[in-house]
Amino acid sequence: MSAQHWLVKTEPEAYAWSDFLRDKKTTWDGVRNFQARNHLRAMKRGDHVLFYASVTTKAVLGSATVSKEFFPDPTATEGDWSAVELTLGKTFPRPVELADIKAEPSLADIPLLRQSRLSVMPLSKAHHDLIVKLGSKPAK
Repeated sequence: MSAQHWLVKTEPEAYAWSDFLRDKKTTWDGVRNFQARNHLRAMKRGDHVLFYASVTTKAVLGSATVSKEFFPDPTATEGDWSAVELTLGKTFPRPVELADIKAEPSLADIPLLRQSRLSVMPLSKAHHDLIVKLGSKPAK
């Protein structure tokens, strides 16, 4: 089975790209939305992940890979929540800002724009590859 593609969102104040660059690997935990939790549970080792910094940054900053499939979220004190482990991929030469994504007609139906509050979402390979291509362009 071929790899799936995902986008995860975080508030830079909670876990910034610079933290990920330092850590090289992280447990993606703290997700408290059932739909996002189910997406975490669907992630498989080797899946491709885009890292989106929300709130102040509003941009895809780089990539990661799922290195450990879902396990019980260590931050959950109650409920049935899950986490995955992500390993750092690459920093994009140019952040793909939300405005760039909104300006690209072929990205109009991605979950980031349709369900903006969702913190873990699937992407098609085509949408993933287009965002990576946009991020691979030289810095503005």
